[in-house]
Amino acid sequence: MQKEEIIQLHTLFAQIKNELERQSSRQNEAFEEYEKLGVLPHHVHKSKDDHKKAVFILGKGIALEFSHDKYSGAGRVAERLARMEARIR
Repeated sequence: MQKEEIIQLHTLFAQIKNELERQSSRQNEAFEEYEKLGVLPHHVHKSKDDHKKAVFILGKGIALEFSHDKYSGAGRVAERLARMEARIR
């Protein structure tokens, strides 16, 4: 993928994250790692790998929000995204 495409995906995932947070009444821990990363979609000066990492972290957080446990479909997706994100570090 090109950097611009990754940034578009990052933007989409950030919008999903924001909507999940808006709809939730509880404190959301699934996105703490993303907040600590400090890479937002409009930070176009950041590297392609920084945005990739953000996409994987956001994807993992979104999957965790929809999973019931680590053995559910969304839970397995979150595990795979965590492994992919670890390769970028």
